[in-house]
Amino acid sequence: MSDNDTTPYAAEPAPRMDWAALAPDVFKAMLRLDGAAGRGLDPKLRELVKIRASQINRCAFCLDMHTKDALAAGESVERIVQLSAWEESPHFYTGKELAALELTEAVTVLTDGFVPDEVYEKAAQHFEEEELAQLIAAITVINAWNRFGVSTRRVPGHYRPGRHA
Repeated sequence: MSDNDTTPYAAEPAPRMDWAALAPDVFKAMLRLDGAAGRGLDPKLRELVKIRASQINRCAFCLDMHTKDALAAGESVERIVQLSAWEESPHFYTGKELAALELTEAVTVLTDGFVPDEVYEKAAQHFEEEELAQLIAAITVINAWNRFGVSTRRVPGHYRPGRHA
């Protein structure tokens, strides 16, 4: 779309509910859990994991939020763009990041079966045990956030880094 194009975008969908306002104790607990799960992880890696899980889960609200947070943390547009095809563009990521992305996919898509031993072992080669536990926690928490976002149809586009929605 060019700057001169006046074709309107589709109407913004309405959320189903404001679950955070309706279940404020759950929302506050999720914020605390998210903070605890992220401790000790590199902020850029944490955002890459959150973006990848959100892509898989098709959570537009979380994609909007974590893409903006990743950019604010200094992540490159190029690496964010390539994230949906990370297996075909591994040269954009470190071995540690690739192991984290592979683990993210295995934990997120449990319908494919258990997390394979080789995926877990690869991650264990790149992460100290405590950091691996934090990574698994971060992956688990973003999956929970995605489920809140998708089921209540949280609307993307309004998030600004530095403030929680």
